[in-house]
Amino acid sequence: MMARRRALLAAPLLALPAFAGAEEAPWPSRPLRLVIPFTPAGTTDLTGRLAAERLSARLGQPVVVENRPGAGGNVGAEHVARAEPDGHTLLLTTIGTGAINFAVYGDRMPYKPAELAAVGLLTRVPNVLMVPPGLPVKTVAELVALAKGRPGGLIYGTAGIGSSPHVCTELFGLMTGLTLTHVPYRGSAPMLTELMAGRVELGMDNIPSALPFIRDGRLRALATTGAARSGVLPDVPTLDEAGVAGFEATAWFGILAPAGLPAPVLARLGREVDAVAQDPAFRARMGELGADLPRLTPDGGSTPAGFEAFLAAERSRWAEVVRRSGAKVD
Repeated sequence: MMARRRALLAAPLLALPAFAGAEEAPWPSRPLRLVIPFTPAGTTDLTGRLAAERLSARLGQPVVVENRPGAGGNVGAEHVARAEPDGHTLLLTTIGTGAINFAVYGDRMPYKPAELAAVGLLTRVPNVLMVPPGLPVKTVAELVALAKGRPGGLIYGTAGIGSSPHVCTELFGLMTGLTLTHVPYRGSAPMLTELMAGRVELGMDNIPSALPFIRDGRLRALATTGAARSGVLPDVPTLDEAGVAGFEATAWFGILAPAGLPAPVLARLGREVDAVAQDPAFRARMGELGADLPRLTPDGGSTPAGFEAFLAAERSRWAEVVRRSGAKVD
C-alpha cells in the first residue's frame, strides 16, 4: 500500500518535464510577416519578395509580404520595432531604415537602433549616376564642368529624403565641390519619369530600378557607385574610375526583427537568411538586376553579430556625410 502511494505521488513529478516541454511552441508556429517599408515595385519590394519566397520554402511556413510605406521607411520599421518579439514579424531593412535615417531625421526618429535586432544581410546594390539624353554631357568630368559653370549648380532628383541615392549624391557633391539642389520624390518611379522628361538634370538610383531605361536609351548612365564595375553595365565606369578618387557607396538590404527575440530563434533566423543570401537562384536573379552579394564573413555569408557590426559602421559613416552636407529633414 505504501509503495503504491509513493508511486502515485511520484507520477506527476515525473511527468513535469514532458509537460513543460510541451508548453514551448515550436518556431515558426504560424505564417510570418515580412514588412517592406516602401511601396510595391522598385528594388526594395523586389528584393523583399524574392527573399520571402525563399524563406517560406526553408521555414515551412508562408512568409507574407506587407508593404507599409511612409516617412522614408520609418513607418514600416517602427511597426516592426513595436511588434511582439516572437520571430513571426520581420523587416526588410534598407540602408535608410537601418542607418541613414537616424542621421537625417535626428530627434524625429520614431525608433532607436537598439529596438531592432540584426538578423542578416541579403544583398548590396550599387547606385548609378544618370542624366537625361538631352543634357550635353557624356562623362562625369563633363558633368562637373557643366555644374561648376552654372551659378546655381544642378538640380538632381532621388527616390526620397534619406534614401541611398540622396546621401550618395550629397557625397558626390562634397567630393567634387559641386553645388547641387535636391528634389526628393516619393519613390524611384516618379523620379525616373521626371529625369527622363528633363525636369531634373541629374539623378541617382539603385541600378535595378534604372536599368531598363538606361538600356533603351531614355537615360544616360555616367558612373556607378560600387567598388567595381557592374556586371550589367560593364561599359559604365565607377565614380572612382571616372575621377572621383576613393568614391564607393552602395545601397543594401537585410533583415531586422523586434529586439528581444529568444536567442535560439534569432540564431535560426540568422542561418536561414544567410542561406537565402547564398541561394543560387536568389543570387542569379539579383545578379541579373545589378546587385552584388554580402561579404561580411570569410565565407561570404552573414551572421546576426556580423550584420550588427556592419549596421553600426554604416550609421557612423552616413552620419558624417549628413553632418557635412546638411541633408536633414527640416
